[in-house]
Parts: sequence; structure tokens; C-alpha cells
Amino acid sequence: MGTSRAHARISRPADEVWDAVTDPNGIVAWFPGVAGCTHADGVRHVTTSSGIEVDEVIVTNDGQLRRFQYSLQPGAVPVEQHLATVDVVDDGDGSLVIYSVDVAPDAFAPAMQQTIEAAVAGLKAHVEQAG
Repeated sequence: MGTSRAHARISRPADEVWDAVTDPNGIVAWFPGVAGCTHADGVRHVTTSSGIEVDEVIVTNDGQLRRFQYSLQPGAVPVEQHLATVDVVDDGDGSLVIYSVDVAPDAFAPAMQQTIEAAVAGLKAHVEQAG
């Protein structure tokens, strides 16, 4: 299984960052390439700007730990296994966001790395700009 990880310090309180991460429809504002999103029954249905539709099962949404996990479902993206984790940690006068992905086959890890690096940068820009 391939593993990717990206992180950023964000100059906003952890609760504000957590709210942005867990707003199922708000992902459009900060995740590059996401054009639309709906959420029902623990599944987030994402439409990319290129028209690809992806279903993501929400695995964990723990407000106390500020840990959000989701898993891509087989279909439009040909992965065998996928688990993404976003942790938002209080970092004194801001927060630390750690976004990691475990994916099989391993060949998807480099693409996932680029994706989550862009997502973390997008989240940082979005939350800091809103604050």
C-alpha cells in the first residue's frame, strides 16, 4: 500500500479549520478540482471539474479528536483500497493540518501526494482568507 502525507500550519483556530474540513458541501471552496458535492447517508458524492463522479464513504467524523476519514469507493477511480485522514491539531495560536492517504495499488501514491498537497494549500488559503 502506498502512503502519502502533506501538512500545513494555518493561522486560524483549530475549530474554524475543523468546520471547513467537515462541511461536506464546503469542499468545493478549497479542494482543487472539485466542482460540486452532495452528502447523504454517510456518503459524499463529489463531482470533479472534469466531470468525474466519485463516491466517498465517511469513515470517521470525530469532532473531539478533530479527525475526519473517508474512503473512495470503487468506480470512477480504479483504486483497490483507499483511506484518507485529515487531522486538525490545535497548535497554540493556530492549527496544524495533517492530511494523509493510504492507497492501493501503490502506483496511485504519487498522484495522491500531489492531490493532498494542493488540498492542504487550498484549505490554508480558504480558511486564512475567510478569517
